[in-house]
Amino acid sequence: MEHYLPVLFLALLADRLIGDPDWMWRRIPHPVVLFGHAIGALDAAFNRERDQPATRRARGAAVLAVLLILSVFVGALLSALLEELGLVGFVAEAAIVAVFLAQRSLAEHVSAVASGLRGEGISGGRRAVARIVGRDPDRLDGAGICRAAIESLAENFADGVVAPALWYALFGLPGLLAYKMLNTADSMIGHRTARHQDFGWAAARLDDAANWPAARLSALLIALAAWGRSGWQAAMRALNAAFRDAGLHRSPNAGWPECAMAGALRLSLAGERVYAEVVVREPRLNAAGRFAATAADIDRAIGLFWASCNALAVLVLGLIFIFVALC
Repeated sequence: MEHYLPVLFLALLADRLIGDPDWMWRRIPHPVVLFGHAIGALDAAFNRERDQPATRRARGAAVLAVLLILSVFVGALLSALLEELGLVGFVAEAAIVAVFLAQRSLAEHVSAVASGLRGEGISGGRRAVARIVGRDPDRLDGAGICRAAIESLAENFADGVVAPALWYALFGLPGLLAYKMLNTADSMIGHRTARHQDFGWAAARLDDAANWPAARLSALLIALAAWGRSGWQAAMRALNAAFRDAGLHRSPNAGWPECAMAGALRLSLAGERVYAEVVVREPRLNAAGRFAATAADIDRAIGLFWASCNALAVLVLGLIFIFVALC
């Protein structure tokens, strides 16, 4: 961990300043895209509709195991090669880690929703929010668009920033690549659809387990950020909402950052949503908050998101100083 933490701190800074440059990923495929191709090919080859549910579960678990083992192997190989390069390898590893973080890209995509609403009204907001959420954008009004963007921002702070940072800090590149492979598999085959409810069962359950610590840490970071931006009462609202309402969410993890964000901003999130004509009815998170979110609330949420990323970076820096002092 002594080696991983400085690399992670540099990667967090690089991702914040540079993000995912479009010019580069137009020329070469992003690693997550390659992960997706591998998952899609194995899904097509081994997820057979004629098989019994138990067989499809077993096949899905076996496919996931192979993908994770390959990810760990590639991560270990990269680590060994980079270690031999000294300072150049240190910087290269930070660049690799930064590729798998989503601070800047997430903020830009969510900010585009507010810009779309302001520039083109509901139609612009719907087009922008459709790029980051799975719910039916045509069923969203202005407030629904804003809530969807804020919920996506909070949830993806946990699994797009905190979780990859945590798994890298604990296990280096093998842990990071395995987590990103698992998270990609969950997003592709971990849905409760007729095709994937059995084949993707292992991916969905293991992804829940992998995100469990990061979800709770993300709520704490949001509360710390709220304290720094708006005072102790905002932090307490974030924590109270998370501990009170996180269990109301259908996900065992997403409710933690979403509730913390809702409490800090005095908003109410979740409630009834529509995914491809499937209506999901859930209780509102932080029900006492304001349900009529606006584009200005998206701006406030992005400010809180960046402050939460700052809190994560400060936490990593603090751990570095602790390790240096102990050594």
